[in-house]
Amino acid sequence: MLLGGVMVAVKYVIVGVVVVVVVAIAAALVLLPPTQHKAPMQYVGSPSGYEAFVPNGQTIYYHGHTDPVGDLILPDGNTIHDVVWDGQYANTIIQNHNAIVQLNNQFVGQTDPVNGQPYVPLQDFYVIKGQVPVEQVTINGQTYYVIEANSINPANIAGFYTYQGWIDKFVVAMNTPGTYAAVLPGNSPVFPSPTLQGTVAYQTMLYQHYIRGAAGGAVLVQLNGTMIPYGINTNIFGASFNSYINPSS
Repeated sequence: MLLGGVMVAVKYVIVGVVVVVVVAIAAALVLLPPTQHKAPMQYVGSPSGYEAFVPNGQTIYYHGHTDPVGDLILPDGNTIHDVVWDGQYANTIIQNHNAIVQLNNQFVGQTDPVNGQPYVPLQDFYVIKGQVPVEQVTINGQTYYVIEANSINPANIAGFYTYQGWIDKFVVAMNTPGTYAAVLPGNSPVFPSPTLQGTVAYQTMLYQHYIRGAAGGAVLVQLNGTMIPYGINTNIFGASFNSYINPSS
């Protein structure tokens, strides 16, 4: 098949005389919401499997900087919503996502010149090998799950992009024994086939010309023959993903 007002009383004792100085501290900065509750670090996912952070375009100002917000796809395809990526690669993820959105706005609705089918929206996502360190944080009454990215070995993080509707399937496929990655040759029958797979395969290659460090034309191949075309964001790639970043033909 193809496929984030404390009132502080400071007492000064001066020769038996107590002077109470009350200092009012603003409860919330304009850009940084207060964190009322912060749970201990927990780890989600599989020690030997793969999970994926999928940015949704929203950001939050947390711990003095802007972080992307999105979903975390678990190895079985289930999703944790309201996830914040905090730490290494946060800015790069925001930039990558903005680039994908811009290209979707430019091309979606136009037609693939090879198979005649309309282009579809693509989505960037960031795969983590092994369990993901997460802290549950309440900011302004909203619960977020913060990925502590600085606690992840950079070798275990890599960036990809594919059709929006396939991210959960992509993660499940990566966690399924027997799945492997390959590069489609230029004369592959996938490109001219009037299918979503053909369109996405060509579109990943089209987008690589507009996203710095991107490379398209790869596919995940499952045991049943199902193929999931994808592209690679080489500005975030860890050595643990070499077989997905540099697949064979």
